[in-house]
Amino acid sequence: MVVPELRPWQSAKSRVRKIAGAVRPRLARLATAMKPQVARLRRTVGPQLARITRATGSRLATLVRPPRPRSRTLRTWQYTAGAAVAGLALAAGAVTAAGPWDADGQRTAERDRAAALERTGGTDHGSGADSVTADGEPSPAPSAGSVLTGLGGATNTVKSAPAGKSAGISGTAVRDLLGPRLDSSALGSTRTAVVVDVASGSRLYGSGADTALTPASTTKIATAVAALSALGADHRLTTRAALEPGTREVVLVGGGDPTLTARKDAAGWASLRALATETAKSLTARGIKQITLSYDTTLYSGPDLHSIGVNDNLARVSPLTADEGRTNDSVEGPVLRVSDPAADAARKFAGFLADAGIKTSSPGTSKASRRADTLATVSSPPLSSIVERMLTNSDNDIAEALARQTALASGKPASFDGGAAAIDAQLTKLGLPMTGASFHDGSGLNRDDRLTANLLTALLVRAADADRPGLRAVLTGLPVAGFTGTLTSRYTDGAAGVVRAKTGTLTGVNTLAGTVVDKDGRLLAFAFLTSNTTSPTEAQKALDETATALAGL
Repeated sequence: MVVPELRPWQSAKSRVRKIAGAVRPRLARLATAMKPQVARLRRTVGPQLARITRATGSRLATLVRPPRPRSRTLRTWQYTAGAAVAGLALAAGAVTAAGPWDADGQRTAERDRAAALERTGGTDHGSGADSVTADGEPSPAPSAGSVLTGLGGATNTVKSAPAGKSAGISGTAVRDLLGPRLDSSALGSTRTAVVVDVASGSRLYGSGADTALTPASTTKIATAVAALSALGADHRLTTRAALEPGTREVVLVGGGDPTLTARKDAAGWASLRALATETAKSLTARGIKQITLSYDTTLYSGPDLHSIGVNDNLARVSPLTADEGRTNDSVEGPVLRVSDPAADAARKFAGFLADAGIKTSSPGTSKASRRADTLATVSSPPLSSIVERMLTNSDNDIAEALARQTALASGKPASFDGGAAAIDAQLTKLGLPMTGASFHDGSGLNRDDRLTANLLTALLVRAADADRPGLRAVLTGLPVAGFTGTLTSRYTDGAAGVVRAKTGTLTGVNTLAGTVVDKDGRLLAFAFLTSNTTSPTEAQKALDETATALAGL
């Protein structure tokens, strides 16, 4: 559950009015039910809100000034709705009262949702200007701290069902609620489902829980958990330029950063332009004005082309790539890719060096020696931010890069096979239910991948574990219904803002796995997998209605 920041509300007035109309009855009920929680929230975050108010100044005053009211009732409802949303946010346990916050009052892990609503879909969590320190380095991981906060204290837990309530719901309400919806013909010939109370870990519903089906892009949840477990939330990926001793050969060494960008505005991600600028300074200081330029892609091994072949959904997988090899200015979604991402990045690097006064040869492949002197480096934001971007945008390029990074951290070859084996090994090490699971890539584009609803919900519950804050980006990166990423245009007439979920779509396959807050403020994890669907639109609608129904428990 995410409390929307001010700027996106202002820029999306029509959508907000539509969503508000749909959820108004629930908000009215919650306004009364959540009064004690709102009071505690006020006492807890009062000092922070005061600082935020001072920081935002007149801008905040303008935004919260109500328009000329058509009636006194509308004004009252607006304030009631605001109080209810605050109470629901606290009950959901998805916003930590202690931060992290930006100077503008935006939660760090969600800072770019405002920017997302100003372009077509998607968001790049943590990639805004505020994610860069005064020294130009990426700021610490925004999601490393706790995201889930208990209603009654400072412990990092989420609200569980009252004693005995889980068992009652498991046997009656959830079954009666989900059964008819999951029987919809829109969900194909096979469908499985699991619902779990996140705080207690108890299963409230299960149908085909251990039946392994093609998961499509919900595979990325597994990839995220494995990568964060193997590398840590604060891990960064580094691209460097090195000078071979006794020569004028400069080698651009790919470090596997899938978010490296050649754009003029790097937006907080590692900048190829900045790397060229610093490299040129180092060369000039050595009296070198002309070089032989090479590039090194030896970090990865095996085939670089996914089994689906040439595809707009994924570039050739290389440890050196700029802007995912995209041939336009897009940052997410399908688009034609360059045929050789590494060569493309090296050519752009050469152009930036030329702009800085360094002449280069036409770039060629090489391998940097251990004696090569590092001239300059650029590092990605922390892995937590990269994971959030991957999950929100369902970014296949990032997913395959993280699978290879997981392989490297696990002592396995950085290839499709090595990445798949490393993901399996990491999840097994975590003690997760791996029966029937089979990985063949990190993105879920491979139709031979197999996961169970039981495993997907277990992954989400593990990410919510207070003892594993390094996994929290798995939850904060999930698209928000009606607001971000692959759920931007979904749930606008349903549980907008209450459901957070990773989507999955292949021909004949539709999946959905994530979290939802029920009307009692309990956080539930769910996973729905279907196969042999005939209409992706109808299947998505049926899955969304099922997740929305959970919010009404």
